[in-house]
Amino acid sequence: MHASAFDRYQATDSLIHRLDPRVKLILTVLFIFSNVLIPDGEWVAFALAFVLILALTLLARLPWAYAIKRSFIAIPFALAALPVIVHTSGNVLATIPLGPWTLSPTDAGMIRFFSILVRSLLSVQMAILLTTTTQFPDLMHAMRHLYVPQPLVATISFMYRYLFVLADEAMRLIRARNARSAAIPGQKSGVSVFWRARVAGNMVGQLFVRSFERGDRVYNAMLARGYTGHIYTLNPHVMRSEDWASLLFVSAYLLFIQFVAHTLP
Repeated sequence: MHASAFDRYQATDSLIHRLDPRVKLILTVLFIFSNVLIPDGEWVAFALAFVLILALTLLARLPWAYAIKRSFIAIPFALAALPVIVHTSGNVLATIPLGPWTLSPTDAGMIRFFSILVRSLLSVQMAILLTTTTQFPDLMHAMRHLYVPQPLVATISFMYRYLFVLADEAMRLIRARNARSAAIPGQKSGVSVFWRARVAGNMVGQLFVRSFERGDRVYNAMLARGYTGHIYTLNPHVMRSEDWASLLFVSAYLLFIQFVAHTLP
């Protein structure tokens, strides 16, 4: 399993890449919080937030649609909000009989659903820009600087690092299964769907056991090498004038978005 399957960092020399990771992390959280505060149906405010994402994407020397295309992963999760279309009071747009039920979507429900969808897409786009322009060790170090609890930082760090190990273990199990499952040309290996399900269940169990054993060995090896719970990085992480200027400018822009969202009719 290639590292690129998980690591989306793009090594490019740009203003966004050079910013202190603390600034990028703070602005990402502020942007997501700002999206939550935008009232439903304030499309001008959502458009201003989208303009900010486009500007940051171009400043990072990435294709303008880079974060947009990758944010579509949030759509299946946003679809969980579909019931608000029929459960929000408002003017009924249609009456749809569905067996013993009758669905009555309303205008307010449609506005609320699409607002939730837009919030989700914009928030994911900003998070994608954060991970694309910030190396993972720097991001973890920024969280420590911002006083995120150390156990949480360590858990996230090890979870990310050993995803690659788990992926390698899973690939070895898949290769072993294929090597032991002779197939007739033109047909799938295995006898039936139930057979494949049983094999898949056994593989999941084997992966859990191997991961548990390897995790114990890795932890003991780290303790033997002086691990004390802290993760260090070679980057100095010193706030410069351009970091402060970027933090103030983007924060002011987010306040402007809130002003537009809560004052325009």
